[in-house]
Amino acid sequence: MDDGGFRDNAKKEQIELLDTLAVEKERGITVKASAATMLYPHKSAKGESGVLLLNLIDTPGHVDFGTEVTRTLSSVQGAVLLFDAAQGPQAQSLSVHEKAKKMKNVKSIIPVLTKIDLPSARPVDVALSVSDLFGFEDPDSILLTSARSRTGISELLEAVCQDIPPPEELPDDDGKMLRAQVVDSWFEPLRGVVCLVQILSGELHENSRISIIEPHAKSADTAKDGMPHNYNTKENFSVQDVGLVLPRRVRTRCLRRGQMGYVVVGLRDPRQARPGTIITLMKDLSTVVNMYLPRTSFGDGNDSKSVMYASVHPFEGEGFDELASAVEKLALNDTGLEVQKTAGNSNNDGGPFLGPGLLIGFQGLLHVEVFQQRLADEHGMEAIVTPPKVPYRITYLQSNPHKRPTDGPDTEIIESLAQWPAQGVRFKVEEPIVDVRIMAPMDYAGNIMDLIKRKRGTDMETRPIDESTWLFTAILPWGEVVTSFFDELKNGSAGYASFDHKPSSTPFRKANLSKVDIMLNGEVVDPLAFVCHKDSAQEQGRIVCKKLQEVLPRQQFVTVIQAKADSKIVASERIRAFRKDVLTTGGSKAVGGGDVSRKKKLLEKQKRGKKRSQGTGRVTLSQQAFNSVISR
Repeated sequence: MDDGGFRDNAKKEQIELLDTLAVEKERGITVKASAATMLYPHKSAKGESGVLLLNLIDTPGHVDFGTEVTRTLSSVQGAVLLFDAAQGPQAQSLSVHEKAKKMKNVKSIIPVLTKIDLPSARPVDVALSVSDLFGFEDPDSILLTSARSRTGISELLEAVCQDIPPPEELPDDDGKMLRAQVVDSWFEPLRGVVCLVQILSGELHENSRISIIEPHAKSADTAKDGMPHNYNTKENFSVQDVGLVLPRRVRTRCLRRGQMGYVVVGLRDPRQARPGTIITLMKDLSTVVNMYLPRTSFGDGNDSKSVMYASVHPFEGEGFDELASAVEKLALNDTGLEVQKTAGNSNNDGGPFLGPGLLIGFQGLLHVEVFQQRLADEHGMEAIVTPPKVPYRITYLQSNPHKRPTDGPDTEIIESLAQWPAQGVRFKVEEPIVDVRIMAPMDYAGNIMDLIKRKRGTDMETRPIDESTWLFTAILPWGEVVTSFFDELKNGSAGYASFDHKPSSTPFRKANLSKVDIMLNGEVVDPLAFVCHKDSAQEQGRIVCKKLQEVLPRQQFVTVIQAKADSKIVASERIRAFRKDVLTTGGSKAVGGGDVSRKKKLLEKQKRGKKRSQGTGRVTLSQQAFNSVISR
């Protein structure tokens, strides 16, 4: 790499960004892992070329996209952990480091400080903090880099080539048997499913006939590394296009062991090429029984478990089929999505206000927002997403027989508030809890500790990271985190705090909770319901009613907004109806002099018409209405 070439504006190359999604460019964040391959000359290279081929993958940093990080770490031999030399270590960096340490295939973790050329950079202090917090033995071994000034790039690449080993050969690799593992996949309208694959053994050529295998471990013996797995074979396909990603695609017509690249085989069904599946040659299917198929942690562990659920409905009532198709394609390369079932029948989540929809599991609130934006940007689908609900564990107690079926389970986990026990049924409710880590300047310690206390946090501890930064740990109810916790944290720390969470060792905790129903003109709107602590039910209900009063459109009839908790109305607001003066027409008096009863008769007629409309009219719900519940 010639650093001087970048300084010559006449010869300066167009730098290609790995953040290719519209949502990434607009928000300035990474939500999807992106791969790129590069050649780098190094003394350890074998062969006459003298260069090494490096497969690089850029991963998101936000905790809501932890499945992308886990999937990427399952496919690499080492990791470069970046720290901002100005801001210092972030809470999410701890999470990524812990995942990398647990991966057997990750042989080396290289700590790197970046942005050292900023005026506010403090590389020495940050290096000491990183060494102490993450357990790196020598602070001087942490590399100092700057992408803008091209400082330390050569040293970083040298460290990657020296410390990170090449992929290991499979035990039964004979150099001929093809095994390519799908690392990522995405859908393109013209070409169908495009797969990013890693060649574990053999070679993949264009025009070859291949089959897709899904390894399934069905017992403890077959689940161990090194043991053959059970498999399902699918259809046979012809390889149409093969090449490398640089990060633009370059057709090479062949991929060999150790390389990572794209392959197009004419797949139209996104479910046929999920991450972790194996591609092999059709002629080798007879040997699959004894073939070594490596296990990966794709989709395993806590990262793949949905932590909240929301129903997604088309903006237009007739667009459900198009919505289902778009979500299926989006779920192909968003492994954090969990599309469970349809929702929104007359007695389900959507109800008569929204119509049919999909019940989808998400990894966090940012994940919900990015999903909605990608649905619009990539598939042109305008969708309404209801407020996310966290799962609750319900334990039923002794109750009157007529209140609940006798054959029902004693304990169940509900993912929809439509399943919340009816009034009169005795039960105990437990809410999910998470371990929260917050890193922030010590100047905002008071605001952060007050926020944790208001959100019913327990077991709070503090630890100094350096002279200006503290680490806060606590256990919080997940239902409190998914509302406005992150926004309040940023406001209370002037934007300097970083936030990370993971499932607690005790996933559920008993709590005194109430379900708050929102009613419009006496009719319960299930998607607007929420759960909160009994002591704050009235306050939360009043906030939501007030916000709905501001965002719901005015109708020709009075709209009464009410919040009901434990069979009691705890808050109420009204939206006045549009009122036309029926005594005037076109600016002139339609009812002149004479008996006043003539005027009263017209006004009473108008009053009766508005009363009928209030009983039969429908209030239109917008996305802003559902956001009122999220940001309460």
